[in-house]
Amino acid sequence: MNPTLGPDHFLSLPRPNILVGPLDGTPDTTTLAAHDFDVDTRTGFMPPQPPPSRLPLAWEVWELTLDDARRLDLKLGDTPELPEHELLKSESWRSHVRDIETLSIKDLKTSELLLRRAHHVLGWIMHFYVHSLPPDAPVVIPPPVTLPLLQVSAQLQLPPVLTYSDDVLYNWELKSPQKPYETAPALDNLRCQTLFTRTSDEEEFYLSSARIELAGVAALDLMQIIMDEAFVGDDIAIRRITQYLLRLSKVIHKLRTLLLAVRDGCNPDVFYHKIRPWFRGADSDPRKRPWVFEGIEADPNLEYPTELSGPSAGQSSLVHAIDIFLGVDQYSHSDSLTGSATATAKKAFLDRMQLYMPRHHRSFLNHLSGNPRPLRTIVTQSNNAGLLDAYNTAVIAIKEFRDAHMIIVALYIIGPSRKPAPSISVTTVRPDIEKDYGDLDTQLKGTGGTELVKFLKDVRDRTAGAVLPKS
Repeated sequence: MNPTLGPDHFLSLPRPNILVGPLDGTPDTTTLAAHDFDVDTRTGFMPPQPPPSRLPLAWEVWELTLDDARRLDLKLGDTPELPEHELLKSESWRSHVRDIETLSIKDLKTSELLLRRAHHVLGWIMHFYVHSLPPDAPVVIPPPVTLPLLQVSAQLQLPPVLTYSDDVLYNWELKSPQKPYETAPALDNLRCQTLFTRTSDEEEFYLSSARIELAGVAALDLMQIIMDEAFVGDDIAIRRITQYLLRLSKVIHKLRTLLLAVRDGCNPDVFYHKIRPWFRGADSDPRKRPWVFEGIEADPNLEYPTELSGPSAGQSSLVHAIDIFLGVDQYSHSDSLTGSATATAKKAFLDRMQLYMPRHHRSFLNHLSGNPRPLRTIVTQSNNAGLLDAYNTAVIAIKEFRDAHMIIVALYIIGPSRKPAPSISVTTVRPDIEKDYGDLDTQLKGTGGTELVKFLKDVRDRTAGAVLPKS
C-alpha cells in the first residue's frame, strides 16, 4: 500500500492483472464500476501527493541507468558538429542499456503507482536511447527495455512511449514540504523529478502545464456544480448556471494566462533545438525511421505497438473535459481533424490522444460524455438569452485559449524552425525570436505526429464555430 494514500483509496487496493481481470472482492477499476476516476478535488488530474521518485530495489538498475543518462548529460545524436567524445559517451551508455538484465514486472502489477513510475523511467530511458543515436542509425530498442516497457504499458493500457502524464502529471515533487491532504501544491512550490537537459527552460516547459492542471481544478468544480443545477432544471437553476458559466469563462482565461506565461522561463530557441527533439515519437521522426522493438517475440501476450506519438498538450484530460462539458467536442474532435494531410490518416487526432491518457481519466471523459442532460442541449432548449450569452462566452474563452496555443506554436516552433540547429559549441540564443513569427502555413510536425499548424488552426476555427446563434 502506498503510505501517502488512504487504505481505502482504490490505488492502494490490490491491483487486478489487466490480462486476467479483477481479483475476487476488489472493484474493477478498469471500468466505470469503481466510480473513481482518479480525479482529486484539490489537484484534479494530477495526484494529490508527489508521485514515487524511485522504484524499489528490485528495479534499481532501471533507476541507475536513467541516473547515468542524466549525469552524463547525453547529447542529441543529430546535434551538428558533435565531438567524437560525445559520440563515444552516448554509445557507451547505450551499450550498457543493451547489457542490463531483462527484469520481470510481476511484482509491480500490484501497484498502480509503481507501474506509473516504471513507465516513466523506462520511457525516459527509451527516449534517451533513441534520440542519442546518430541520425543515420536504425532505431532498434533492445530487449531489456522492450519487454518490461511493453509489459508495463499493457498493464496501464498506455502506448510504450513517453506521454503527457510521464512529463507532467507524474513528474513533479515539492520544493518545500506541505502537510498531506491539506491543500493543493502551491503553483510556485513545484519542481520536476526528471529532465532530459540540465536547463531550467525544460523544467519550466513541463511546470507551465502542471500549473494549468492545478488551476483547472476550479473548472472541474464549476462543471460539477452546473451539472447538479441542471438536474434541478428550474428557473433558479438556470440563473445559477448562467452565473457559473461566466465564472467558468474567467477560469479558462486564467488557464490562457498561465499558458502564455511559459514565455517567462522557457527560451524558444533552447526549447526547439535542445529540448523538443528528445520527446519526439516515431510519428514525428524527421527521417521516418521505424522503431523496432527487439525481443518482443519473447512474450507471446504482447502486441506490436501501433501508437508511438510523443507527449502532446492534446493529451491533457483537462482541456478534453472542458470541450466535452461545453459540447464543443463534436466540433473540435471532428473526424476530419486527423492532424494529417494523407488519405490514410488515423481517426480524429484529439480522440486518438485519449489513448495516451491514464485509463481512469479516459473513463472520466467517457462518463462525462454520457451526461444525460448535456449543457449545450439545456442552453438551446431554454430560450434564455442570458444563459445563451454566458454559454457563448465560455465557448469563446476556449477559442481564445486555443488562440494562445497558436501564439506559443509561433514563438516556440515556427520561428526557431526557420534557423539551423546550433552546434554543440553554441551557448547563446537570439533574443528577438518574436520578430520571426511569419505566416503560419509552414508544414511542421507536432510531437504527436500532426501536421501541426493546419491542425491547430482547424481546431481553433471549429471551436469558434460552436458558438450558438442568437434567436
